[in-house]
Amino acid sequence: MSETAAYKPRLIALDVDGTLLDPETQTVSAGVRDAVRRAVDAGSHVVVATGRSMLGTLPILDELGLRSGAALCSNGAIRLDAATRETVAIETFDPAPVHARLSALLPGSNFAVEQVGTGSLVTSSFPQNLLHGPQRSVDVEELISKHVPRMIAHWAGHTTKEAAEALDGVLLPASTYTIDHYTTWITVVPDGVTKGSALEKLRTELGIAVEDTFAAGDGDNDIRMLEWAGHSVAMGQAPAVVRATATEVTGTVAEDGLVTSLDRWFR
Repeated sequence: MSETAAYKPRLIALDVDGTLLDPETQTVSAGVRDAVRRAVDAGSHVVVATGRSMLGTLPILDELGLRSGAALCSNGAIRLDAATRETVAIETFDPAPVHARLSALLPGSNFAVEQVGTGSLVTSSFPQNLLHGPQRSVDVEELISKHVPRMIAHWAGHTTKEAAEALDGVLLPASTYTIDHYTTWITVVPDGVTKGSALEKLRTELGIAVEDTFAAGDGDNDIRMLEWAGHSVAMGQAPAVVRATATEVTGTVAEDGLVTSLDRWFR
């Protein structure tokens, strides 16, 4: 990618938690908001690409003032129109065989499935800071009765390393998973769905060249997105495997590392 003063990325994909938003303070800094606004004002397509549900993504769009383009939720399983706040596309999978497999591998896990735009069905309540929107406790039979875009398994009391070891080499039925490095949280979405695959569809529709794309993230679910981008940035606190995937490593989210990266083109 050219990095001359005249060059500006045309499609910018940004993770939320750990990139735009500091998980410790649960805030988006004024510096980050201003940097995103400068990129939008320069004519670039800024896309929020997150593992969050639709309900967890909407407040971020509001805080950033994003009123056009697209947002990708649930690791790319859901696309929103940022102007209307309505869903454009949803991909789903059968949660029944996935629940059976994960229950055996991660005994004692609490499960949630996303109900797009209304909340989540849960086997027992999740902490509000972990699962956005209303929760309704149901039995397993109801939880797995319909296809869903996203399932969460929260293996409380265990480390992410233990979860990675328990799932090492595991292939889930018609789905794929990522492990959050802030908590022992496994996100499952349809097979073949990643932030990277969803962004590639969007890039093609917009007619933007691969070399004109930019992505920033910090988690396991950002790896495919970072591999997809013409220029990719890993946040400073990201695990080594994520940092190794990116074109460059910037400062941590607490240090407004995203601002440092975007300011290269948007000042």
